[in-house]
Amino acid sequence: MSENLLVAVIGKGNSGKSHTWNTLFGKTVRTRKNIRRLDLGSGKSVDVFLVSGSPEERKRYVGDIIDNKKPRIVLCSIQYGAKAMDTIRWFVENDYFIFVQWLNPGFQDNTDKAYVDHLGLTEKILCKESILGIRNGRLPAVRRVSEIRDFILGWAESRELVKN
Repeated sequence: MSENLLVAVIGKGNSGKSHTWNTLFGKTVRTRKNIRRLDLGSGKSVDVFLVSGSPEERKRYVGDIIDNKKPRIVLCSIQYGAKAMDTIRWFVENDYFIFVQWLNPGFQDNTDKAYVDHLGLTEKILCKESILGIRNGRLPAVRRVSEIRDFILGWAESRELVKN
């Protein structure tokens, strides 16, 4: 069982990835060099490392962004595209359980209809230790963010990572 957790939000450009993290933290957040505290409610929190702008959009390798910090929990935006598997592969190779919300359709898509995974990412993710859910990025972020918060809380409590 993996002792590290990746919480990823995958989507096309302007699908709502950064908005998801902003809603989770209750303010505008960006990638920094340090681990930060995430409030989980009821006085509970965990330490996380956030990669808000996807490595693919930034044209940077996720391993270089995270560097040698070895965070137990990483929150990461992933741009849906050919380079997405490079980012996912880094987390697999570094023993992270993968929890993904794929924003499909994304916030700025012109339809509420999901598009086809022509890259085969879902198959590649699901053959690893993972959970993948498809969420409509056009809907308000509150429900999907609540799902993320609840998952992190349960996962972190079972590993005694929650701070009071």
